[in-house]
Amino acid sequence: MPKAPAKSALTAEPASYEAALEELEQLVARIESGQLPLDQMLAGYQRGATLLAFCRQRLDAVQDQIKVLDEGQLQPWTQE
Repeated sequence: MPKAPAKSALTAEPASYEAALEELEQLVARIESGQLPLDQMLAGYQRGATLLAFCRQRLDAVQDQIKVLDEGQLQPWTQE
């Protein structure tokens, strides 16, 4: 029986927000270097958009949790 194909790097969900952010930063650096062929640049842009959406979703989820913990009010951030 053949194995199911593994998820490619372009569709794999990051393990965490931090992993997604690190991958996104590396991807931006490669794209900005100007050394990628056009097809790889397009694939990189698509992966970057996926990573960005993942990061935004995670940040929104954390913000929602903070609102719940602060009884529905988002409190200003203060460093102590």
